[in-house]
Amino acid sequence: MNCLPGDPSRADLERLKLERLRTLLREILPRNRFYAAKLARVSTDPASLAEMADWPFTYKEELVAAAGPGQPANLTWPADRYVRYHQTSGTHGRPLPVFDTAADWAWWMECWRVILDRGGLVAGDRVLVASSFGPYVGFWSGFEAVLARGAMAIPTGGMPTLARLELARTIAATVLVATPSYALHLAEVAREQKIDTLRLTVRLVILAGEPGGSIPSVRRRISEEWAADVLDHAGATEVGPWGVGDTDGSGLEVIEPWFHPEFLSVETGRPASAGELSELVLTTLGRVGAPLIRYRTGDLVRPRWPSDEQLAAGRPPWVHLEGGILGRTDDMLVVRGVNIFPGAIDGIIRSFPEVLEYRLMLSTERSLDVLSLSIEDHLDAPERVARELQVRLGLRVDVSTVPIGSLPRFEGKGSRVIDNRIPREQQP
Repeated sequence: MNCLPGDPSRADLERLKLERLRTLLREILPRNRFYAAKLARVSTDPASLAEMADWPFTYKEELVAAAGPGQPANLTWPADRYVRYHQTSGTHGRPLPVFDTAADWAWWMECWRVILDRGGLVAGDRVLVASSFGPYVGFWSGFEAVLARGAMAIPTGGMPTLARLELARTIAATVLVATPSYALHLAEVAREQKIDTLRLTVRLVILAGEPGGSIPSVRRRISEEWAADVLDHAGATEVGPWGVGDTDGSGLEVIEPWFHPEFLSVETGRPASAGELSELVLTTLGRVGAPLIRYRTGDLVRPRWPSDEQLAAGRPPWVHLEGGILGRTDDMLVVRGVNIFPGAIDGIIRSFPEVLEYRLMLSTERSLDVLSLSIEDHLDAPERVARELQVRLGLRVDVSTVPIGSLPRFEGKGSRVIDNRIPREQQP
């Protein structure tokens, strides 16, 4: 299975994706009852990718609703052909079961090969995967991709943070795989325990699970804490490992040989133009056993296509997502008429290296939205954070300090926003 045949131009890439889409459709129809019914009214032998604009979208909610007990809805083959079980985190609703065949898992490894190539990971690297694993596919797939690369994969499931740091030191780990929040927490615990992360052998941090890897302030802090390069990565259990950090660290690129992206304008719902805030829609082009066609990911991005100069300089013709994942459609906060994304707040707060952790609370007072931010701040100077938030967001935020270590830490996806506002219809 070849993920990157040659060095294709944009036109070559579009032809490759069309052929892979047509091959996928021939494989799954009519075996996959979910998509046989969903695509019954459209032509499934497209002459161009543009024809997909008339096809129905796939929503996570309908996959969850159609799934049986522990049984996904979008299976192509009989259940006994599947060898991998995972499930979504349930952060945004009921967890969704996801199955993969051995062939699908080989496709996962091909996509991860692109990510590891981008990070320069080679046989002989020692890769510490800072995750408890569980049924969530991201770290499992990364772990096995490291094995396929011929590098040493170091599991740390169930280990406390200090034990992971000691293992990183004694085993001389060269690569760390973690969420952005946990990479920062590891560095925080290292300081408390007088472990100098700058003297460890970690040269690369691969980030996943949260948007922080493409937020400049977060990325810079992690790079400085570990004296290491930082590579962002994006994926989803039901979709696959679809995104890899670009070479200059300013965002993500969609791994287009295996994923066809579309972009829907948040403002109009129509196809978005370059740089416009939009929802990412993805079609998987190699996951035959559990395909997704025109899947509304809920991820908010700003797409840009590479220029002729960038292509001439060697950048792949894949679409670039400026700033990576900016937020989610279901995470966007409307506060006093202003749209705010948690990722933007995170980027501002992480620009203050003395702030270790934070929690944002939204409430209602006299029918008005109120934002309150609690921070763990070594300087105990909340006013400087409040000023920056007002300048950058255009909103007044009540910022106060709390004792160091009093706020929760997160190994997986962080949950730092608590919305206790009273709905308008319930207000007096």
